[in-house]
Amino acid sequence: MEKSINVTLKIWRQAGPKIKGKFEIYKLDNVSTDSSFLEMIDVLNEQLVNERKEPIAFDHDCREGICGMCSMYINGQPHGPDGEITTCQLHMRNFKDGETITVEPWRSAAFPVIRDLIVDRSAYDKIIQAGGFVSVNTGGVPDGNAIPVSKVAADEAMDAASCIGCGACAAACKNGSAMLFVAAKVSQLALLPQGRVEAAHRAKMMVAKMDELGFGNCTNTQACEAECPKNISISHIARLNREYLVAKFQD
Repeated sequence: MEKSINVTLKIWRQAGPKIKGKFEIYKLDNVSTDSSFLEMIDVLNEQLVNERKEPIAFDHDCREGICGMCSMYINGQPHGPDGEITTCQLHMRNFKDGETITVEPWRSAAFPVIRDLIVDRSAYDKIIQAGGFVSVNTGGVPDGNAIPVSKVAADEAMDAASCIGCGACAAACKNGSAMLFVAAKVSQLALLPQGRVEAAHRAKMMVAKMDELGFGNCTNTQACEAECPKNISISHIARLNREYLVAKFQD
């Protein structure tokens, strides 16, 4: 039998980047515990529209934990209280009947609020554009076994490549550091032969762009790893540091 709960929602509302925001309180009754957190907000928005009020703006796309757009602080935790999931994968069964749920956008200087729960995460795109790619012309599609890669390296590169760039790491970090994101993007290429050609340039350019965009420094508190929905290891940060130091010595 489907269960339902009543919740009080304390949601951040902000009409624009330069407009002062504030929390607003909403009551929502008979919320199915089988519904996702975003489905719950859909219901709330339908209620607000019927009341001729402005619906809550929030980012979403795939709703399958792939795109990373559903970035929200829920009760002070990126993506909410469940582990290794994005907000769209969070279900209302994780909350109690009568609970007050506080919902905020990412709180990071590099992710300015656009409206309500939507933040500008284009800083991550700019970091990728600075060096998170392989520019060599590889020609046609090569045979899968043409360039030998050890299984250990391939598995670790794939683990790093699972980063969806949602921004939870920077939002969770007390310094607003993007080191885990940058490290994952560096690792997924540095571990493979195709990525070694531009390794030094990549590390320098991506770190420089990260600093330019206002992200803070890493102090190894591991909050990023704890809140990452894809469980990216901070061991990749150690690899980024090595790549960066080697690149500096090559100057």
